[in-house]
Amino acid sequence: MDTVRFFELVTALFEVLGVLSMVVGFAFAFVLAARTWKRTGDGGRAFKSLRESLGGAILLGLELLVAADIVKTVTSVPSLTDVAVLGMIVLIRTVLSLSIEIEIDGVAPWRRAFVTGPQVLAGAARRSASPEPHAPEEAP
Repeated sequence: MDTVRFFELVTALFEVLGVLSMVVGFAFAFVLAARTWKRTGDGGRAFKSLRESLGGAILLGLELLVAADIVKTVTSVPSLTDVAVLGMIVLIRTVLSLSIEIEIDGVAPWRRAFVTGPQVLAGAARRSASPEPHAPEEAP
């Protein structure tokens, strides 16, 4: 098998895995949401579970499709048109990935520390302020 054919197969494999991860993730997200709704009876919680798991599946699929585009561009005959097309595809998919991540988490990735940092510090302060249980003293 020659190198060109090998990289064509790798590209096709990445593309299939990207689409498959979105399809399987879609089914998994709905099953997970249904189980959450059945277990808790809380539709809002089930919807949040659906959004988070479906968003994660879409993000994984997009990452695999970007990898396929990179392999395809790197292994083809270089041209400015191919590089420009790859750049636009990566840009569009990056914007999609960021917007999905913000939708899932409710905060931009670079601002996550500002949201979670105070919660982590408050938890640490509570733990350090509470008296620790002492070990029973041994009798002489």
